[in-house]
Amino acid sequence: MTIRHLLATALLFVSALAQAQAQPRGLPDRFWGDAWRGWHFYEDPEPEFERLPLPPPKASAATPKTNSPTPTAKAPELVEFERLQKTLEDVRNIAIMRPTEGNVRRYMELESQVVARASTFADVAQRVAWSTPELDPTLQGRPVNAKALEVFEQQQLADRSRSITELGRDHVLIFFFRGDCPYCHAFAPTLEAFQARHGIRIESVSVDGGAMPGFPDARRDNGIATALRVTQVPAVYLAQPFSGKITPIGFGVLSEAQLLERITAVSAPGYDAMLPSATRQVALP
Repeated sequence: MTIRHLLATALLFVSALAQAQAQPRGLPDRFWGDAWRGWHFYEDPEPEFERLPLPPPKASAATPKTNSPTPTAKAPELVEFERLQKTLEDVRNIAIMRPTEGNVRRYMELESQVVARASTFADVAQRVAWSTPELDPTLQGRPVNAKALEVFEQQQLADRSRSITELGRDHVLIFFFRGDCPYCHAFAPTLEAFQARHGIRIESVSVDGGAMPGFPDARRDNGIATALRVTQVPAVYLAQPFSGKITPIGFGVLSEAQLLERITAVSAPGYDAMLPSATRQVALP
């Protein structure tokens, strides 16, 4: 071997060694990376790792199927009613937008059919009420018959008078007036008769110090009118002296029937909860 051949072999060896050092660590040595072996060198490739089959996906828990409620079929009467209602609305709208004789006539004919059905319903409902007392509206509350209304009012008057007589055991009516007030003078006889008929005592208070016929024992206002903010007379209040509870009954000239009705309503249970601002607590003299 000549010196030239030795030098060429040495250069190849050095070049292969440098490439081997430059190759990243952790990578397998391939036969094509070994230049010193030569291009004609053959080496079987390393076997690749066998890919293991992936496990089958786990079956998720079956979501319980909720049985959707089966829609109930509408009654045929409801279907017919909705169809008639829709048809009537459409025919009416057409007649409004295009009021020709034919369109208006068609709407009026259809409307007459609907009115006839409603009239039949009203007749049947009336006959059902006649034969079923608890469904007859004329027997509930205030009667409509004149004779029955007279009896009803008499019964109400007696019941209210009885309740006010019982109320008068621990309640009084306070009558605020002025001596120069013509309405107070017109209202005084009604209150005087009311006291005699129903047995509830009336305490009269003169706001201006004037006198009032029928109430000779009237007291001069000692500040109670200011405490109750009485700005208009005549005024009537229902008072319970031992508790100081005072509730307004009304202002101006009232009839006996109005007094009965209002006193009964004010003294009924639950009135304070319905209108809490009306009742006051004032120390009575």
